[in-house]
Amino acid sequence: MSKKFDSYQKRRLQSSYISVVISIALVLFMVGVLSLIVLKSTKVANFVKEKVVISLFIKDNVTQKQIKLFRESLLEEKFTKKAVYVSKAQAAKRFSEQIGEDFLAFLGENPLKNGIDIYLKADYVTPEKVVEIEQRFQKNAFVADVSYDKPLINLLTKNIKRISFWLLVVSAFFALIAIILINSSIRLSIYSKRFNIKTMQMVGATKRFIRKPFIYRSLKLGFIGAIIALIGIGLIIYYLDKYMPSLLLLEDYLTLAYIGGIVIISSLFITWISTYFATQRFLNLQTDQLYY
Repeated sequence: MSKKFDSYQKRRLQSSYISVVISIALVLFMVGVLSLIVLKSTKVANFVKEKVVISLFIKDNVTQKQIKLFRESLLEEKFTKKAVYVSKAQAAKRFSEQIGEDFLAFLGENPLKNGIDIYLKADYVTPEKVVEIEQRFQKNAFVADVSYDKPLINLLTKNIKRISFWLLVVSAFFALIAIILINSSIRLSIYSKRFNIKTMQMVGATKRFIRKPFIYRSLKLGFIGAIIALIGIGLIIYYLDKYMPSLLLLEDYLTLAYIGGIVIISSLFITWISTYFATQRFLNLQTDQLYY
């Protein structure tokens, strides 16, 4: 009879551990997917920002040598991602392709100017910073005019701020859910051991000594849950990369490292905190309170 009871208790304990691992894995999987969305949305936003161009139209009396030196100086600026020289001939060809006819045949001469297209770094694509850059180049002796799509920059900034805000709200909400669910799972597993905790305490074991094996076991379960979650996230990333290769998910090692780090650190931190406070609660209970 005793062996059957021990076997039953062992199966029940294993079932409890499995349910904790599954709960942790599901929650961390959700956290990992959300982290992927947040990190990739930032990269996509930066990619779009860095397509914004400020065109500097060069005065006719500026020589090719001066233009070359000017472009080289632009490449050294902290806000420059890329600087591309566009000759007046190239500009005329582009314009003819856009309107669908050769406008030079009517005018007889090319009225366009040589120019340099500056592609800004993402951090500098804001209405305020672009205006500062514009005002600076308007005072430059080589520059005849400065042109950029102001409405586009305003729209980009507004939409990115809005999306970032809601992503932050959703991230905070899911982080709270993750903490609550993992905490609940761990508390239930420790609840089944509350009499053991009190017995150890009554025979003189210190709180730290009692907590240590529970924390160690929870960390181990949390790590296993994190590995399972990462396997699931890895499958999601693999299939997303297969059907949407433009996202370059498998080649973005930094993002993959961030996601792995977030999932593992979250699992260890939440399980440690949850186990600490759960065991502390039962350690502080009176013996007659263990039955409620």
